[in-house]
Amino acid sequence: MLWTANTIIRKFSSSSVYYQNKLKLALIGQSLFGQEVYTNLRKQGHKVVGVFTVPDKDGKADPLAVVAEKDGTPVFKFPRWRVKGKPIPEVVEAYKAVGAELNVMPFCSQFIPMNVIDFPKHGSIIYHPSILPRHRGASAINWTLIEGDKKAGFSIFWADDGLDTGPILLQKECPVEPNDTVDTLYNRFLFPEGIKAMVEAVQLIADSKAPKIPQSEEGASYEGIQKKSNAKVNMAQPAEAIHNWIRGHDKVPGAWVVIDGKPVTLYSSSMLSGSVPAGQPIEVEGASQPGLIAKSGLILFGSDGKALQVKNLQFEDGKMIPASKYFSSDEAASLDLTDDEKKMAEEIRAIWKGILSNVAVIDDTTDFFKSGAASMDVVRLVEEVKQKCEGVQLQNEDVYMATTFQSFIQMFVRRLRGEDQEEELVIDYVTKDVNNMTVKMPYQCFINGNFEDAEDGKTYNTVNPTDGSVICKVSYASVADVDRAVSAAKEAFDNGPWGKMNPRDRGRLLYRLADLMEEHQEELATIETIDSGAVYTLALKTHVGMSIQTFRYFAGWCDKIQGSTIPINQARPNRNLTFTKKEPLGVCAIVIPWNYPLMMLAWKSAACLAAGNTLVLKPAQVTPLTALKFAELTVKAGIPKGVINIVPGSGGLVGQRMSDHPDIRKLGFTGSTPIGKQIMKSCAVSNLKKVSLELGGKSPLIIFSDCDMDKAVRMGMSSVYFNKGENCIAAGRLFVEESIHDEYIRRVVEEIKKMKIGDPLDRSTDHGPQNHKAHLDKLVEYCELGVKEGATLVYGGRQVARPGFFMEPTVFTDVEDHMFIAKEESFGPVMVVSKFKDGDVDGVLSRANDTEFGLASGVFTRDINKAMYVSERLEAGTVFVNTYNKTDVAAPFGGFKQSGFGKDLGEEALHEYLRTKAVTVEY
Repeated sequence: MLWTANTIIRKFSSSSVYYQNKLKLALIGQSLFGQEVYTNLRKQGHKVVGVFTVPDKDGKADPLAVVAEKDGTPVFKFPRWRVKGKPIPEVVEAYKAVGAELNVMPFCSQFIPMNVIDFPKHGSIIYHPSILPRHRGASAINWTLIEGDKKAGFSIFWADDGLDTGPILLQKECPVEPNDTVDTLYNRFLFPEGIKAMVEAVQLIADSKAPKIPQSEEGASYEGIQKKSNAKVNMAQPAEAIHNWIRGHDKVPGAWVVIDGKPVTLYSSSMLSGSVPAGQPIEVEGASQPGLIAKSGLILFGSDGKALQVKNLQFEDGKMIPASKYFSSDEAASLDLTDDEKKMAEEIRAIWKGILSNVAVIDDTTDFFKSGAASMDVVRLVEEVKQKCEGVQLQNEDVYMATTFQSFIQMFVRRLRGEDQEEELVIDYVTKDVNNMTVKMPYQCFINGNFEDAEDGKTYNTVNPTDGSVICKVSYASVADVDRAVSAAKEAFDNGPWGKMNPRDRGRLLYRLADLMEEHQEELATIETIDSGAVYTLALKTHVGMSIQTFRYFAGWCDKIQGSTIPINQARPNRNLTFTKKEPLGVCAIVIPWNYPLMMLAWKSAACLAAGNTLVLKPAQVTPLTALKFAELTVKAGIPKGVINIVPGSGGLVGQRMSDHPDIRKLGFTGSTPIGKQIMKSCAVSNLKKVSLELGGKSPLIIFSDCDMDKAVRMGMSSVYFNKGENCIAAGRLFVEESIHDEYIRRVVEEIKKMKIGDPLDRSTDHGPQNHKAHLDKLVEYCELGVKEGATLVYGGRQVARPGFFMEPTVFTDVEDHMFIAKEESFGPVMVVSKFKDGDVDGVLSRANDTEFGLASGVFTRDINKAMYVSERLEAGTVFVNTYNKTDVAAPFGGFKQSGFGKDLGEEALHEYLRTKAVTVEY
């Protein structure tokens, strides 16, 4: 039986009502995909009368079961539906009892009997991740890649008694990118679009509009699940076919070749574009020519002479390494030393023996520190070796990275040969003569210490909001680029010098970085101005100036992060010592907004780095340039490769991959509340990564009649118009006491008329352009809605009649609590003013707190008792009293309620990037 529900869809500027038929559904399946299909079907008004999924595994329920049980939907966890090919009667009866009109099978690993498939009025529909009839079977995505298909996609079909042979209801397709993997195809298209399509298919059935298109047998194929034994790579074929085979087997079961007589599994393949890099030859069984171990990975050649690149290798014992490290791994052979190098090695052995006098024989496995060496011995070793071998570049840190005698000699010889010298950073700048200087701007992704194009070569335009002109093209990072950046950050944390560095040395590098930022502050401020529209003087003082202060502040914290000792009950006759350690989390992701591009980078990354983490940062898509210039300065400061990675691109692609990535342990985000919620959900579902969120605001500013009027006007205007209103803590709503309201508005309008709107590089400009065109359009629409709802537009409300994205400073009065502009943030130069009755302190507090946001707030009054009373009761993370926008690097910053949680700045920010370990010792 069909039932109807009335659904009202609200849009920003209009509303409409439509009626849809709804169905009673049984969901049969499992996984996150099944969970999302279930959730979205219920959101659309369909009634799920039963969920049939797999039993709990190791005490953990399937995600579909978890969400359904939470909603109170009946959940059935049958281990099987059939025994010896026959349906289990009690299972079938339990299913029939729910009374479903349609079975929806988003992903199902069980065999479902036909008397269940055909039972509902509308039958059953199934999701399949290929364009049927091609690639029937359980490994459809893998075979799409293995076969080199140019298009991927999915089918939703009506179940029948065949294997993926039923009539087609709908299909959707997408192009296969040259370096797509199973994961990228699934995450980019098959998962998100598949969920939408399942909901669409159900509605088509409910509306009696669903087609049943018979499958053609022409072009039909069926491929089974691959096993490790038959996943060996046939090297006697073109490079693209080899690449397709490897990426089609990525993760499970893993394509493999024989290298130096041993099976090695290959992961993360990509076609090599451009010239073949230099590398060390390596024999690959069946290949037309030897492979190469290069700095970028393992280079393999096809029968056509073209090349592909493999990033990671796995050995038979399960150990996985970057392919570039093959010859430095335990699996690889040592360097062949010349006679002179062997003589030097013996001289160094004698130096080791002189220091480690307690060790009878110095052999290849002797560990410098396990043999009793201390920090002074490190200095002695380095200085003696440098004295013996004049000209070799050696540092104390090298000893910590090569602790055994063999690894030390290998490092020393490579250093002597010049093989491991850092390549000079190559930057393909975009240059512009602007602001009486030539600015040099990197525009590529910054990954593992190098600037490079996005893997698929895509770019996009970044625009100057002053005149709408294109500044340059910027690399548009892909999921594969995020994966490479995370891999580089993980390697830098796990095995690089950053993770082993003395905290004081880490602080020294951050101080050096701050100094370099100060040296380049005019260039950074100029880039910030042309990319974001910030007035140059403000960019210099705040955007850049506070960024420098932030790095200096957290540089000072590096060697002051400490745990504590804790007295506990003793376990007599023994005694106990309990202490805590503060440890870095690992790889952190940072996603920053477009209003303060460099400052938001500094607020989060400085604390992250001071705590000892590595990071992958996504700048806002519309303002990437200062982040990339910052990346250049990190290299000059000596920050090791892989510690900082910058990947410009879209939030939906890059940001989502960061949220989902299993190797990221923390994500810090500043942006809108809806996106923050999505990030939090993705972070929880993926690997329960730690999250800190600085989200939207509608900060109230209360101005009492006993205020300093001059100051209240000046600071009230700053609270709204600072940085063109593109300010997360901007006063989104002013409450002005009735007796001074009209005078206050009159004086504000007088001051607005004095403001100079124009070129942000002009030192006399007060008000520059909005950040980008879409935001300007939203502000104009916001003001139109305010007028439509009955608020009084006192001043502004329009786009300025000149090139660029300029908005007039705007003032609304007579704003009532129910109005849209009273509740929603404009994030622009719009002052929203409401009166409150004289003396009604508690009443205005109630109105000020009547919001789901709680980022900042303010109060102006000469009465200190009133100020303290109000500040205690305002529900916001920051309260300003007789001032506004007064932030400092030492003061914690963050919101309450739906403005997020977690803190930037101050000591508290460090705790967002640390974990606490408790250690108890019995003695």
